Amino acid sequence: MSAPAATLAPPSPTVTRLARPHVVGDALTIAWRNLLNIRRNPQLLVFATIQPVIFVLMFRYVFGGAIHVTGVSYVDYLMPGIFVQTVVFGSLTTGVGLAEDLQKGLVDRFRSLPMARSAVLVGRTLADLVRNVFVVILMCVVGLAVGWRPGGSLPEIVAGVGLVLGFAYSLSWLFAIVGLSARDSETAQAASFPILAPLVFASSAFVPISSMPGWLQVFANHQPVSAIVNAVRALTLGGAAASQVFAALAWIVGIVAICAPIAVSRYRRAV
Repeated sequence: MSAPAATLAPPSPTVTRLARPHVVGDALTIAWRNLLNIRRNPQLLVFATIQPVIFVLMFRYVFGGAIHVTGVSYVDYLMPGIFVQTVVFGSLTTGVGLAEDLQKGLVDRFRSLPMARSAVLVGRTLADLVRNVFVVILMCVVGLAVGWRPGGSLPEIVAGVGLVLGFAYSLSWLFAIVGLSARDSETAQAASFPILAPLVFASSAFVPISSMPGWLQVFANHQPVSAIVNAVRALTLGGAAASQVFAALAWIVGIVAICAPIAVSRYRRAV
């Protein structure tokens, strides 16, 4: 009597991974995750808005009486600088957030998923861009409340806000490099301030560059914050020059083109 034939077990299903991660979908998912974190921790947004409001009130009512600008009221001169200063200081959130995610091991979890490596950085910068939209709108309201009266047309004002947000997005990539190079969030924040302070205060944001010492004017005239402030100020005052707008756009595109590849490369080495 012949032995029964062996029963062959059905082949086990193979686990497939995405051959080509969906970069856009992954980035939007990460961005949504970061926005949900703001909703769960609203104090993050509150503190991000308190500082620029204090700057507006301080420069408008404390220092404004001592600063004279020819041909324009100081509050109209000040507000474009406040817009740019707000997003510059807010951009370090990108670096601090990435450093914190690395410290907690969250990035290692992302790495184990079938997702694009660049999605973590793109998602973070997109979430910070959305936050900056809210902050800039709030600053427009505060500016109007303290006497800011833009003289430009509506398209010019919208273009100025677009430049501010574009600059904020470009700086997010710069500080992503800082965050990925730091050991923890505290180090990332401490390392960012020496970059932020000279860019903001040695610029045309709060006072005319002509009032600065000659050696400092050279730096102030050839740095990105002054370029963006000058373009936004010209747009909001209604006397925009194409050369100023083009210079601002060149800085924005240049910063993204240089910093984004470096940040992605640094992210791959960091994880």
